[in-house]
Amino acid sequence: MLARMQGILRDAISALVVWVLQVLRALRRKGPTQIQFWLIALTIGVAAGLAALLFRKGINALEMLAYGARDPMRLHSFAETLPWYWLVLIPTLGGLAVGVILNRYTPDGRARAVADVIEGAATENGRVEIKAGVASAAASLITLGTGGSSGREGPVVHLAGVISSWISNRIHADGITGRDLLGCAVAAAVSASFNAPIAGALFALEVVLRHFAVHAFAPIVIAAVAGTVISRLAFGDVTEFVLTSTTALRFYVELPAFILLGLTCGLVATALMRAVFLAEDWGNWVQARTGLPRWLRPAVAGALLGCLALAFPHIIGVGYETTSAALTGRLLMHEALVFVLVKALAVAITFGGRMGGGIFSPSLMIGALTGLAFGMIATGFFPTVSGSYTLYALAGMGAVAAAVLGAPISTTLIVFEMTGDWQTGLAVMVAVSMSTALASRLVDRSFFLTQLERRGVHVAAGPQAYLLGMFRVGTLMRRHGDPGAAAPERLAEMVEDGVAIDFNATLEAAMPLFEKAGSPFLPVTGLIEGETQILGALFHVDALKTYNRALAATAAEEHS
Repeated sequence: MLARMQGILRDAISALVVWVLQVLRALRRKGPTQIQFWLIALTIGVAAGLAALLFRKGINALEMLAYGARDPMRLHSFAETLPWYWLVLIPTLGGLAVGVILNRYTPDGRARAVADVIEGAATENGRVEIKAGVASAAASLITLGTGGSSGREGPVVHLAGVISSWISNRIHADGITGRDLLGCAVAAAVSASFNAPIAGALFALEVVLRHFAVHAFAPIVIAAVAGTVISRLAFGDVTEFVLTSTTALRFYVELPAFILLGLTCGLVATALMRAVFLAEDWGNWVQARTGLPRWLRPAVAGALLGCLALAFPHIIGVGYETTSAALTGRLLMHEALVFVLVKALAVAITFGGRMGGGIFSPSLMIGALTGLAFGMIATGFFPTVSGSYTLYALAGMGAVAAAVLGAPISTTLIVFEMTGDWQTGLAVMVAVSMSTALASRLVDRSFFLTQLERRGVHVAAGPQAYLLGMFRVGTLMRRHGDPGAAAPERLAEMVEDGVAIDFNATLEAAMPLFEKAGSPFLPVTGLIEGETQILGALFHVDALKTYNRALAATAAEEHS
C-alpha cells in the first residue's frame, strides 16, 4: 500500500513539473494572458512582501545583536546606555562590512536604491541589476542594523525590483510587461514596509512607472494588497506611528500657516538633498586625493556617525523613536531644531560614505521635527486661532518627504496610512503641495531624478530626453554596401574635416552633430585591430524614425 501511495505521489509531482515547464515555455513564446499576468502579479506581490518582511526582521535582529535593542522603536534609548567606544565601533565595523560587500559585488562600489529602479523602468525594459541588487540589499541591511542614518524603503524597493527582473527574464517579458511587473513588485514592497496598500500602489505608478496607465492599475493593486496581507499577518493591522493628541484644525483661518509651513519644508527638503549631493562630491574628492580604497570609504563614514552619536544617539538607524516623539509633542523646540540639523548631517555622511539605505524615513523624521518647531512658533504667536502644534508636525512630515520623493500623492497617503489620521487632510495637502512645488524648481524634480541627472540619465526631462540615450549608433547605421549607404569617399572627407560619431555612441550624442554638420548623414567610426576605421554612416532620417517610433510606443503605453 505504501509503495502504491509513493508511486501516485511521484506521478503527481512529475505531472506538476511537466505542467509548470509547459506554462513557462508558453509564457516565453507568447507572453502571459491577462489572467496569467494577474497570477504572476500576485506571485510577485507575495514574494516582494516576504522580502520586505525578512528585510525588516533582519534589521531588527541586527539592532538587537549590536545595540541590545529589544524594541526597534526605541533604538536610541538602548544605544545611549552603551559605553562610548561601542557607539563608535559598531557603525565603523558595519561600514567596513558594507564596503567589502559593495566592492566585491558591484562594479562601482555604490548601493542600489530607488533611483536605479526608476532608471530600470525608463531605459532597461523594467529590469534592474540582479547581482548588484542582492549585494546592495545585504549592505543596506548591515548599514541600518549597525547605526547608519538612512531608511529601509530604498533597499526594499530595489530588492523587489530584483525579484521582478528575475521573473521577467525567465518569461522573456517585453518592455511593457517588464515595467508592469516591476511596478507590481515595488507596490508590494512599499505596502508591506509601511502597511499602506493605497500609497504603495500609487507610489509605484507615480514614482517608478511615472504614469497612471489603466492596464497597469489592476495588477499593481493586486500586488499591493498581497504585500499588505503579508505585513499584517506578521505585525497585525497597526499603524507605524500612534498619535496620542488631537490633530484637528481649530479654524480654517489657520490654513495660511500651513502654506508657510509647506514653503519652509520645501526649503528644508532642498537643503537636505543638496547636503547629500555635496557630501557625495566631497567624498569622491577626498577619495581621489588621498587614494582611500573604496571598500574603506563606508567604514570612515561609520566612524564619523559613531562620533556624532556620542552626543546625539537620535541619529542612529531609521529614527522612528524621534519621529514618534515629534508627532506626539514630546520634544522641546530647541531640541527639534538641533535634531533637524544633526539628522541632516548624519544622512549626508551616510550617503556620502556610500553606506546604503533610503532617503524616505530620514525625510519623515526631519519633516516631523521641522513641523513641530514651526507649530510651536505658530501656536505661540496665534494661540486663539491655532490647533495643536502636533498637527504641524504631521503636516511637516508629509511636506518634507513629498518634496524629497517628488511624490505628493503617494506621500500624502503614506502619511495618512502610517498614522491612521485621516481628519487632517486639508492641512497636510496644503503643506505637501506647497513644498513639492517649491522644491521641484530648486532641484531636478526630486531626490531620485536629481541622482539620475547627475549620472547623465535625463529621466526628469521626460521620454523625449532619455529615449535618445537608449539607441546605439552601431545598431542604426548603414554599413558599406547596404541599400542607400553613403559614398565611402564622402565619408572619408567628412572624417578629415573632423565630423564623425563613434560606433558605441548613442543618439543623444549624434543628434546635436547633425545640427552642427548640416549633413543628412554622419560617418561612423570604430576601432578595428587598434586602428580607427570608417564602418558606415548614420542617416538623420533613420535616427528620427527610430526616435519617433520610441516616442509613439511610450505614449501608447502611458495612455493604454
